[in-house]
Amino acid sequence: MIYRIGIDVGGTNTDAVILDQNNNIVAKTKTPTSEDIISGIYESLDKVLFQSNINVKDIGYVMLGTTHCTNAIVERKGLRKVAVIRIGKPATMAIKPMVGWPQELIDAIGKKYFIIKGGHEFDGQEINELDYDEIDQVVKEIRGKFEAVAISSVFSPVNTSHEDTLERIIKEQLGDSIDVCVSHEIGSIGLIERENATILNAALVGVIRKLAKGFQEALKRRGIEATLYLAQNDGTLMSVDYAMRYPIMTIASGPTNSLRGAAYLSKIKNAVVLDVGGTTSDIGVLVNGFPRLSAMGVEIGGVRTNFRMPDLISIGLGGGTIVREKDSSVVVGPDSVGYRVAKEALVFGGNVLTTTDVAVACNLTKLGNLERIENLNSSLIESALLKIKELVEVNIDKIKTEAGDAPLILVGGGSIIIPNSLKGCSEIIRPEHCEVANAIGVAIAQVGAQIDRIFSLDNISREEAIRQAEELAIQECIKAGAKRETIEIVEKEDIPLAYLPGNATRIRIKAAGDIAY
Repeated sequence: MIYRIGIDVGGTNTDAVILDQNNNIVAKTKTPTSEDIISGIYESLDKVLFQSNINVKDIGYVMLGTTHCTNAIVERKGLRKVAVIRIGKPATMAIKPMVGWPQELIDAIGKKYFIIKGGHEFDGQEINELDYDEIDQVVKEIRGKFEAVAISSVFSPVNTSHEDTLERIIKEQLGDSIDVCVSHEIGSIGLIERENATILNAALVGVIRKLAKGFQEALKRRGIEATLYLAQNDGTLMSVDYAMRYPIMTIASGPTNSLRGAAYLSKIKNAVVLDVGGTTSDIGVLVNGFPRLSAMGVEIGGVRTNFRMPDLISIGLGGGTIVREKDSSVVVGPDSVGYRVAKEALVFGGNVLTTTDVAVACNLTKLGNLERIENLNSSLIESALLKIKELVEVNIDKIKTEAGDAPLILVGGGSIIIPNSLKGCSEIIRPEHCEVANAIGVAIAQVGAQIDRIFSLDNISREEAIRQAEELAIQECIKAGAKRETIEIVEKEDIPLAYLPGNATRIRIKAAGDIAY
C-alpha cells in the first residue's frame, strides 16, 4: 500500500495527515506553528508517523503547503539579489522598475535595473529589435554580482520571443551560476505588475530551494524516500523542480488547500468555504471543485502584482479571538491569543475571554471546564455571538457574485465558533475531519498548471488559438509533474479585448492531472 502525507502550515497551527491509497485518513494532527516554521513541520510529521505506525518505506509522496515565501517577503529575509532587465526602451522609460516598492524590500533585493531596446506591440509586432551589443554589456555588468535575473518585456504575453532570446543568451554566457525568470511565465497583461511579480519570483528562488533541500534531507533521516510536491495557490501541486522556477506560486496556497479539502470532504464542488483558524478566517468560493481566482491585481508585501491569486476575503476572526466589553458594547477582535487558546481561554483555565468561550457558552461545542464560564453575563455572550454572526454574514455577502443563498462549508479548527444559521447560506456543512481540511486538501490535490496569454486573431481562428492555449497548458502541467494521459482542462476563459485595436483575445486555460507515478 502506498501512503501520502499532507502537511499545511497555517499562521496558528501546522496540520498533517496521512492518507492511504484510497484517500482514507490513517492519522492526523495539529501542531502550533513554530517561529522558524520548519521545526513545526518536522514535529507534525513525527506525530503522524508515530500515530500511524506504518512502514515509512510505504510512503510514496509528501505534499507540503507552506508560508515560507510569504514570510520571506513580509520579513525581507532570505531574498536573493536580483538584476532587473526590462525590454522596452525607449517606450517604457517614463516609469522605472520597482517604483512604489517599500524601501526596505528594495534594499533586500537590490536596486540594479537595466532598460534595453526591444518589446512588442499588442498585436505581437516589434517596437524595436533587440540590440545584442547592449545585451552583452548588461551581461558583463551582472556577471558575478547577482544571484538571479528578472526579465520583463512589453506585451510578452502576446509575443515571448524577446524574453526567450534574452533568457537563452544569459544562460549561455553565465551558465548555472544564476537563475533567470521571465515575466510571460509569471503574470498577465500590465507591464509594471507583471514585472513586479517576476522580480519577487526571482528573489524567492533561494528560499524555496533551501526549504526543499532541508525537508528532503529530513525525510531521508526518517527513512522516507518519497517524492516531494509543493502546493500551488490555485489548489494544485507542483514538483520541486517546478517550484524552484516558480516559487511565487506557493503564496496563498494555504487557503486554497482548505478550499480543496472542503470540496473533497463535503463532496460539494460549488459553494462558499469559510476556513476558521486560531487568529483569522479566510472566505473563498469553490467553482467546479477549485478555488475561484481573483480578477484583480493583488498586493504582496507592499508590491502590486498581477499573477494568479485566489479570490479571498480574510477577516480578523478565529478560535482565539479576544472578546471584551468597551464603552457599554462588546468588541470581538481583531486581536487573538492564537495557538495559546488551549491555555489562555477561560474554559481551559486561562483568564482571557475568547470566541471559543463564547461558543462553549452558547452550546455550539463542548470543550474544557464549563464551570469556568457559568458566571459570564448572558447578554455579553449573546452580543458577542451576534457580532461573530454579523461579521461572517457581511463578508460572505461580499464574496458572492450572484444573488440568492449558497451552501457554506465550514472547515478549520476554529469553525466551532460559527453559529448553525447564517443569512445568505442555504445550508451549513461541517464535514468530518474539517479541522485538518487544509492538510487533506494538499494531500489529495492533483498536479496543475495555468497559462494566461493574449492571441492575435488576424492570422488564426479563435478555435485554433484556444487549441494552442490548451496545448501550452498541458505541456506546463507535464512540466509540473503530471501524467499526460490523466490531464484534463478544468478551466477555460476566452475574453475578447475590445479596447485594443485589431482582433485580439485573452485566453486563460487551467489544466490538472494525476501525479506521474
